[in-house]
Amino acid sequence: MSNPLKSTDKKSPLQRISITINNEVLSQLDEMVKTRGYANRSQAINEILKREVTNHNFETGEEIMAGSITLIYDNQKSNLQSKLANVQRKHINEVISSLHVLLENDHTMEVLIVQGSADKLRDIANELITTRGVLSGTLTLTTTIMPPIHQKSDV
Repeated sequence: MSNPLKSTDKKSPLQRISITINNEVLSQLDEMVKTRGYANRSQAINEILKREVTNHNFETGEEIMAGSITLIYDNQKSNLQSKLANVQRKHINEVISSLHVLLENDHTMEVLIVQGSADKLRDIANELITTRGVLSGTLTLTTTIMPPIHQKSDV
C-alpha cells in the first residue's frame, strides 16, 4: 500500500486531494470564496492551508522565516526610541530594515522587516513589544524568505 503522505507525481507542482467536510462548513467556505473573490474552492483552501503551515512552523521555531514586526508607541516616552534602536542593533542579523510613520497624538508606527529562525524572531518581537511605552505590537511571519543580501566572493 502506498503512503498517502508521499507525492506520486514528481513532475506536477500541484497535487489533487479529496476531503470530506460537513455541509455547514462547505456553505461557509463557498460564502468566503464568493466574498473574498477567490477563483474557486481550491484557491481558498490552499491559502488557508499555507497560513496554517506557516503558523505550525512559527510554533515549532527552527525554520527560517521572513516577516514584519509592527509597533505602535508613544514617542514622548523618555528614551523609548533609543531602547528600541538598541534592541534592533543587538539583533542586526535578523532586523533587515525599518520604517517609521508619525501618527496623531505623538504616536509612531514602526514596521521592522525581519528574517531568521521563528523562535529568534518571536523573542525579538516579544522584547520590543514589552518595552515600556510600546502600546501594541504584532509579529507576522511567512515561510517564503528573502534572497541573501550579500554573497560571499570566491576571491
